[in-house]
Amino acid sequence: MPNKTAKPAAKATVAKPAAKPVAAKAPAAKAPAAKPAAPKAPVAAPAKAPVAAAKPAVKPAAAAPKVEEKKVVTQRQGFKANEFVVYPAHGVGQILAIEEQEIAGAKLELFVINFIKDKMTLRVPTAKVANVGMRKLSEPALVKKALETLKGRARVKRTMWSRRAQEYEAKINSGDIVAIAEVVRDLFRSESQPEQSYSERQLYEAALDRLSREIAVVQHSTETEAVKEIEAQLAKSPRRGAKSETAEGEADAEGDTDDTDGDDTTVADEAA
Repeated sequence: MPNKTAKPAAKATVAKPAAKPVAAKAPAAKAPAAKPAAPKAPVAAPAKAPVAAAKPAVKPAAAAPKVEEKKVVTQRQGFKANEFVVYPAHGVGQILAIEEQEIAGAKLELFVINFIKDKMTLRVPTAKVANVGMRKLSEPALVKKALETLKGRARVKRTMWSRRAQEYEAKINSGDIVAIAEVVRDLFRSESQPEQSYSERQLYEAALDRLSREIAVVQHSTETEAVKEIEAQLAKSPRRGAKSETAEGEADAEGDTDDTDGDDTTVADEAA
C-alpha cells in the first residue's frame, strides 16, 4: 500500500514542469503584439509638407505681370525711354518712361516727358505722337543749316505787327529748328539798332530759348555755350541799314523788306 500511494505522487510532480513551458511561451506569443510600432506609418504624414511647400511655389507666378510692365518701358513709335525729344509746344524734353494707365476702363500707353527747365512733366499717348508733332532731335547737319540761317539778312514782311507776331508764334511752335532760327534772325537787334518792343522781345527770347536748348543737347554743350554760338552767328549777319538798292528791289518783289527803323514800324503797327 505504501508503494501505490507513492507513484501517483510522482506523476503529479512530473505534470508540474510541463505547465511551466506553456507559461513561458505565452509571453513569447505576446511579443508580436508589440508590433504596434506599425502605427509609425503616420510618419508618412511629413510627406504632406512638400505639398504645402508647393503652394508658395505658385506665388512667384504673381511676378509675371511685372515682367510685362518692364516690356512696356522699352520703346514705342520709334522713341525710347531716357531719350531727348522735341515737343513742338514746349521744346526739348526727356522721356522718363513709357507707362500704361487705365483711363475710363481703357488701357493707354503714355510717354512720360520731363521738361527740366520748365519744371513740368507731360504725359502723351503713344498713339498721338504723330498728331502732336513730337520728333527726335535734329541731325547735326540740320543744326548747321539753322546756324547758317542766322547769318542771313533779316526778312520782315510789310504787314501789321499783330499778323507778323502770329506768324512768328506759329514758327516757334512748329518744332522746325530752321523756322525757329528764322524768327531769331528776324527779331534780333544789335546794340547799334533800336531796342525791341516788349512783344518783340518776348517772341525773340522764346525762339532763342527753343533754339539754344536743342543745339545744346545735340552738341552736348551747355545752353550758355549754345547762346554764345548763336549770337556769334547773328553778329555775322549784314546790318539792316546796309542793304543795296538792288537787294531792296528784290525784297519788295517778294513782298519782304528790312525793318530799317527798328521799333518805329512795330510801334506804329501796335498802335494801329
